[in-house]
Amino acid sequence: MKNINTIKVNFKGGIISPGDLYNILVAASKSGLLYVRFGLRQQLLFDVAIEELKNITRELDGLGIDYEVNKEEFPNIVSSYPAEEVFITNTWLSEGVYKDIFDLIDYQPRLKINISDSNQSFTPLLTGNINWVASPTAQHYWHLFIRFPKTNVIYEWKDIVYTNDVAAFSKHIEEVILQNRAKFYDNNAANGDELYTMAKNTDFNTKAAGGPVALPTFKLPYYEGLNRYNDKYWLGIYRRDELFSIKFLKAVCQLCQQTKIGQLCSTPWKTIIIKGIEEENRKDWNYLLDKYQINVRHAANELNFQVDDNSLDALKLKHHLVKYLNDDDTRTFGVCIGIKTKLKSEVFSSILVRRKPLIRLGKSGLFHVYDILCAKDFNPNERTGYAFSTNNPKFLLAEQLRRAVLSYYKYYGEEEEVAIANNGKKDGLVVEKKIELVYQCKKCLTVYDEKIGDPENGIDPETSFDQLPGDFRCSVCDSGKESFVAIRRESIGL
Repeated sequence: MKNINTIKVNFKGGIISPGDLYNILVAASKSGLLYVRFGLRQQLLFDVAIEELKNITRELDGLGIDYEVNKEEFPNIVSSYPAEEVFITNTWLSEGVYKDIFDLIDYQPRLKINISDSNQSFTPLLTGNINWVASPTAQHYWHLFIRFPKTNVIYEWKDIVYTNDVAAFSKHIEEVILQNRAKFYDNNAANGDELYTMAKNTDFNTKAAGGPVALPTFKLPYYEGLNRYNDKYWLGIYRRDELFSIKFLKAVCQLCQQTKIGQLCSTPWKTIIIKGIEEENRKDWNYLLDKYQINVRHAANELNFQVDDNSLDALKLKHHLVKYLNDDDTRTFGVCIGIKTKLKSEVFSSILVRRKPLIRLGKSGLFHVYDILCAKDFNPNERTGYAFSTNNPKFLLAEQLRRAVLSYYKYYGEEEEVAIANNGKKDGLVVEKKIELVYQCKKCLTVYDEKIGDPENGIDPETSFDQLPGDFRCSVCDSGKESFVAIRRESIGL
């Protein structure tokens, strides 16, 4: 069996020059590669046998291309630029503003940076460590969300930052975090206010945020096919196995150059988008799709999934779940379903299928079961809100996922009914749907209910789980606080 190595090439914000991509594809072809892939962070990935590694890295070095082999020391910068004009309208954030920021990032970030319009849900807002969200009210100002590295702890910055300072402020924040790893890196007790005090710098153009920014509700658009926008067309291409033929992509690059299209975009859905196709060239793009037999009309049940990078197990599980949903004719439009098979991967999802081993041997595991987790309000830009179903064997997983999808539609159906009851005024709706949670021990299934508390151990009623002391222990099996997971009250019959 060949030793396979993964080479990663970053394209800032997911923007790819057809000329640069073509040269990289030629280099890959010389090493006998037939396919490449795109990753969750809008980067280019290809798998190379150990025998060809020296040849292809020599070719990339000759082209002056930055790359990494089997590493993620320098993660790609994610942006919502691929959705600009196509899925995003009525915004001050233009192509020029994105590119100004990318040009100003003149270093290789070691932390994940996301640069996103607030008026979209096509690309993730908070999967980075340094997450910039364009202000919906103050032109050229950005809200900042810090997700501390290797944690799910998120802190919303108290100030908003001017466009021209986004790059420098990102570098400044990164330096503070990396110089204080014990406080802010892989530490679930990381304190955002402490970081704010340490990183506050009067050299940057900032002003008070004036309160938290409202994250957009999530609706996943249909992101493939040849579609009209304004007076032009955009083409979205998805591949079921995530593999893009090098011959096909080379032809795409050549047609872009022939028709004066200066860029392609990779997306967090492991797809590509070509924007700016003129009416007169539409027939050429259709011919290209015909020639290479590229299907651009997949079911929404497939397009809804995000899976780990470099995980054949995750891809196989996706195909298994898609088949079940298709056979059942289940509607999944708008919902985002993630599959996570790796401990530290970051998957963007409304509903997350998480694999875990019953027995762990080092980095390997045996006898896997699956949890289904739902984001707060089913919005992937929020953190996981509750466990819908836990410890499912694979033969039950697909049906449990179908039921989770039904709960998604039930939630939004009830929200719509509330809006109708308020004279159809959904915007500015003051009635908030509340999901009641309890906290269940994963080891013995004991429940901590905030309404009741734990009087036998001195915990008063109405004590929130977050307020429990760090040395809190399960009253039955003595497991620590970290063994408890949030779960819907109704899902366990309470």
